Amino acid sequence: MNPESSRRTFLAAGLALPAAGLAKPSTTPLDAQAPAKGAPPKPALTYRTLGKTGLKVTSLSFGCMTASDQSVLQRAADLGIIHFDTARGYQGGNNERMVGGALKGKRKQVIISSKSIGKTKQEVLADLDVSLKELGTDYLDIWYLHNRSTPAEVTDDLLEAQRSAKQAGKIRFAGVSTHYNMDQMLAHLVERGQTDVVLTTYNFAMKNVAMDNQPARVANMTAAIQTARKAGMGIVAMKTLAGGLTRASRGDRLYGASQGAVVNTLKSEGAPLAAIKWALKNPSLDTAIVCMTDHDQLDENLRAMAEPFTDKDEKLLNQQLAYIGPKYCRMCGACGGVCEKGVPAPDMLRFLTYAEGYGQFALAREKFLELPAEVRGIRCSDCASCSVHCPYGVEVRARVGLAQELFA
Repeated sequence: MNPESSRRTFLAAGLALPAAGLAKPSTTPLDAQAPAKGAPPKPALTYRTLGKTGLKVTSLSFGCMTASDQSVLQRAADLGIIHFDTARGYQGGNNERMVGGALKGKRKQVIISSKSIGKTKQEVLADLDVSLKELGTDYLDIWYLHNRSTPAEVTDDLLEAQRSAKQAGKIRFAGVSTHYNMDQMLAHLVERGQTDVVLTTYNFAMKNVAMDNQPARVANMTAAIQTARKAGMGIVAMKTLAGGLTRASRGDRLYGASQGAVVNTLKSEGAPLAAIKWALKNPSLDTAIVCMTDHDQLDENLRAMAEPFTDKDEKLLNQQLAYIGPKYCRMCGACGGVCEKGVPAPDMLRFLTYAEGYGQFALAREKFLELPAEVRGIRCSDCASCSVHCPYGVEVRARVGLAQELFA
């Protein structure tokens, strides 16, 4: 066990899983039992119902993509976190095995979701079988078609794969995850009516930005979430930290020569917590999956369920926006996405976030290498100007060029 976890062996056992579907979504903290004398109080957890699935989830869920310490997942489950999210491709395919090992013996207590990036029915069903084996379970609570950014990527063939997996008892609910063009994807999935849960990018970086020629695009994202939730779809948020600002605030080495400046800019404590609280204040959001790699992050993030979003939080996030403005892609789709030479700028910037923000260089490079060879060979430095223009002011050419240097 990680030494960090040994100091927490006094923590009490986890809360029991509440009965599914018996109450309306609520953000009222549960009345936890009084802790033993001298022990720290249990965190105040809040629960919401995941759309029409009837599944009860804590409003903060555990994103496992960057996790490697099983003791953190185990302690999260013991404290009452219910939903754990992984994917077939995380950490070279090893993340599911780690998650399965950490949650062994807790299967009836938790909700597990995983994902496939397969393009055909045969590919995703093969991924599903591997996921079940790696996780050590015979079913998934939620199974996502992963990283679908256009309606054309959610084919009838793939929806049939999810239906057949349900009939076989391998999954309970069908989902779609979308990183890009999110508002339009939500509207499309509502129209199709075959998706139980959607996992979508949603964070504070989307707010309060004047966008030339598209003034309502950011507001449309919140409206799309509300519409989908009213239609009964479960709404799960990801990317709530807008690019892993936790690592930036610690001065991760990947920020290079500017590391000191980054630390000075982001040194205010509480920014990650404020970012989570910003997302959770949306009542149409059922839960937010947040990556947590150590016990300190878990302790801090748990507070988001009990503490209100304050003016101080707003100021902290405004400081973050001032720094990440020219760096972080909001995945809104307003730029059109692909340059005239065929480079998918939002994808490239997302890969850069994996490396810079989350310290997952191997994952970032793996995703880059999945691009077609002709795309990987393009260099932004060969262009005099960029045909992709970001309404948020992201320096697309410089950022994509950096990604090409790092991953090619």
